Amino acid sequence: MQVIEHPVERLHTALLSTRKDLIETYQQFSRPEKALLEEGLLPANSLFNPITIHSDSDWIPAHPEDPQDFQTFYVNPYRRSPSSGHNTIYIQTIGSFGEGAFVAEQYVEWLKDYCQAFYYGLVVKLLPPVTVASTACSFRINDNTHNLQLHAGELLNFLKKKKPRDAFCIVGITMIDLYPRESWNFVFGQASLTEGMGVFSFARYDDNFYQRSYAGRLKKKIKLKQGDYSVFENYYTPPITSTLLLRSCKTLTHEIGHIFGVKHCQWLNCVMQGSNHLEESDRRPLDLCPICLRKLQSAVGFKIADRYKALLHWIEDGAASNGQHSKPIQAFQEYKHWLYKCLRILDGEKS
Repeated sequence: MQVIEHPVERLHTALLSTRKDLIETYQQFSRPEKALLEEGLLPANSLFNPITIHSDSDWIPAHPEDPQDFQTFYVNPYRRSPSSGHNTIYIQTIGSFGEGAFVAEQYVEWLKDYCQAFYYGLVVKLLPPVTVASTACSFRINDNTHNLQLHAGELLNFLKKKKPRDAFCIVGITMIDLYPRESWNFVFGQASLTEGMGVFSFARYDDNFYQRSYAGRLKKKIKLKQGDYSVFENYYTPPITSTLLLRSCKTLTHEIGHIFGVKHCQWLNCVMQGSNHLEESDRRPLDLCPICLRKLQSAVGFKIADRYKALLHWIEDGAASNGQHSKPIQAFQEYKHWLYKCLRILDGEKS
């Protein structure tokens, strides 16, 4: 295992920048906010860990690129920021979710609320769900998994036509696997920064997805006919578990981060790290490192404590709910304790 540890001085420059105006902007953070951001740069701090590389198949060895510091992000002419007329994130569900309409509705509502807390200060809305047939996209059977797959690029074209005028971005989510082109095995998601769109699949976040007994595998050889979407009627989708909800929240917020212009993080353990496989994705935390947090804060303008409190409320609201379809937040307990640690540092904002 390789540990990526940058010198503190380099991390500090990546957070503040070398430009006088951006350094002055950083000084507008409160003293507790700066304490939180800068503590995360120190070795062996309790909040933000270094990135670990476990194999050559991990993202950073497989996709070498220059790290994006705050200044590089800020001066990028193609990055997107919300405005008064374009400050809504729209979520479009494609195909069926979970076991039954009520569960699907609850699951998507939980995702929406989490996304609204993560991107605190923006509005997140759900569009009416659509069937696979209504997208008119191409599809195929994956040769390795024998599951159905949808063409991600054609789904983006569909979303482009559906994008409301007041949208900051529109994201499509589905429980059906995706592929970007015939030569690729699969893709977790695909986004267009310039168009403010993304489409993401949560199919592979089911722990049983790669097993031969997976209920979504087509049990017999069938020949697909493009344009005949009857194969998607009553197609299996995995049950909504706490782990699947956590992985879905992580992916959704990661991919929307790209639409803001935040590139894959190479500084510290961060939700914006790239991932080539599920094991690597599971190693990522749910939240942003200090450098990526400053990028998002500069685009949205929230108080850091307010954002953390909203995320904590999302978790604790689930713990307080009862009933058959209560929010499964068991997998979020480590994140809850992490948020409490951050808020203890930020408590000084009140003084």
